Amino acid sequence: MSHGLQTMSYIAASILFILSLSGLSQQESSRRGNYFGMIGMTIAILATVLSGSATDLGNGLNSYHILAIALLIGGAIGAAAALKVEMTQMPELVAIMHSLVGMAAVLVGYANFFHHDANLIGAEQTIHIVEIYLGVFIGAVTFSGSVIAWGKLCGKFTGKPLLLPGRHVFNLLLLIATIGLGYWFVQTAELGDATPLYIMTGIALVFGVHMVMAIGGADMPVVVSMLNSYSGWAAAATGFMLNNDLLIVTGALVGSSGAILSYIMCHAMNRHFLSVIAGGFGSAGGGPVAEITGEVNPIEAEEAAQLLKESKNIVIIPGYGMAVAQAQHTVYEITKLLTSMGKKVRFAIHPVAGRMPGHMNVLLAEAKVPYDIVFEMEEINHEFPDVDVSIVIGANDIVNPSALEDPNSPIAGMPVIECWKGGTTIAMKRSMASGYAGIGNPLFVHENTRMLFGDANDRLQAVLKALQG
Repeated sequence: MSHGLQTMSYIAASILFILSLSGLSQQESSRRGNYFGMIGMTIAILATVLSGSATDLGNGLNSYHILAIALLIGGAIGAAAALKVEMTQMPELVAIMHSLVGMAAVLVGYANFFHHDANLIGAEQTIHIVEIYLGVFIGAVTFSGSVIAWGKLCGKFTGKPLLLPGRHVFNLLLLIATIGLGYWFVQTAELGDATPLYIMTGIALVFGVHMVMAIGGADMPVVVSMLNSYSGWAAAATGFMLNNDLLIVTGALVGSSGAILSYIMCHAMNRHFLSVIAGGFGSAGGGPVAEITGEVNPIEAEEAAQLLKESKNIVIIPGYGMAVAQAQHTVYEITKLLTSMGKKVRFAIHPVAGRMPGHMNVLLAEAKVPYDIVFEMEEINHEFPDVDVSIVIGANDIVNPSALEDPNSPIAGMPVIECWKGGTTIAMKRSMASGYAGIGNPLFVHENTRMLFGDANDRLQAVLKALQG
């Protein structure tokens, strides 16, 4: 492939990636956005392989068989994961995929260092050395941070933040050490000394672990979007190391969009953007967390159905429990039935409901819930005084009044869906266990709350049957 045709292919792929991001910003166009991204990636891979730029280290055509094997193995793993993973496991799949991008950046960085271009001299060589150093650092932080995020999301690690004494000083020392090692690396890289690179890689891995472990479970969706941004910058750094313009553009798109999404989510949660990067939020306030006292008022499916029949204005608040029970389709059947009875039914979505940004929106779209009855938290919160019944399906932290009432709560200051201001709240949970942030919820003992215990899908099926009866 000629250089001109390769350039045109890269421009076309870049445009498709931009259209993909634009499409993914709206639920109605998200499917089209995915198609644009798939076509763009296909063009990018073909253009890179056919141009020979991906085979420079393997003396041109001699390494095509290696590329073919790598594509087959990677494609098979990706296809198997896509077919096997449930929607409830999608957040941890995203996190572990981010870790692979980070590890790729680390490996490419080391490969570039040990197989450097002898034609680079002076300032060009220094710039290339800095590119390698930054690429390895960002990649290592992304890798270890994403692995910890995966462990938290799938329950292998606790959702409570690990708050070491003097953690901010520790992070600062790691940063100073990284800068010092970078200076050492630039000075000795010409001699082939990889010692500072090795040490920095270890520090970056530790920093990634510490950064994510210090963040509470309720804030993990922000962490996922931030790690997405890190993976983009790691890819961009890899593009600089490989002198691949498309990889630079793609990485910059992913990195910037992930950072913007994190900023928007932090704003919605009343958090500070910079504290996400430093792993500094998710911790409790200065005093003890308020104790939750009161009695639980249980309700049966038939009683819940009767409440719904007597109501006119109903709001459904989905949480991770709906995803676990795969109850979204039953929820939509109930919605259609209630709407046919003349009820006003809407959905309230919290920015961090679930385990990743937009998790609940994806589930509702899968169940074909109309977009025009799905509202963001800030669009519907002020209407709860006029709501007759709110149905909370497996959510905890996003409907926790302590976020507004207890300054010592780990989620203090986080805006939540204020369903307790309505008539009756039906909270669906398997048990009275705490949410992902590891704290109790006074909503569940509120005088207007009724607890419907059990598997969400089973209980909702019973409610649907009672409504049909």
